[in-house]
Amino acid sequence: MLEKMGAEGFAERASRELRATGETARKRIPARHDQLTAQEVLIARLARDGLSNPEIGTRLFISAHTVQYHLRKVFAKLGITSRSQLGDVLPSSPATFQQSQAGSPSC
Repeated sequence: MLEKMGAEGFAERASRELRATGETARKRIPARHDQLTAQEVLIARLARDGLSNPEIGTRLFISAHTVQYHLRKVFAKLGITSRSQLGDVLPSSPATFQQSQAGSPSC
């Protein structure tokens, strides 16, 4: 966070102090879930929740092959390789959907 703010000196000092305690600072990976389309986010969340491709397809009225296609794109965009990693990279709140639906009228 200090590096992001442009305080490289403070960032280096904090890093040295962490190393002195035996700890290391994790590299921050910028959130990339905002690169996903609404359909990709929905499919990724359903996959994260344990649904199979056919189950996701049934819910969304698309084929399991289409689900697989979207998941491949999600994995590439998020830099992950398996469904088990979706929980680590997707936010648990539906903020992405709120942003995309902000302009749509409510029923």
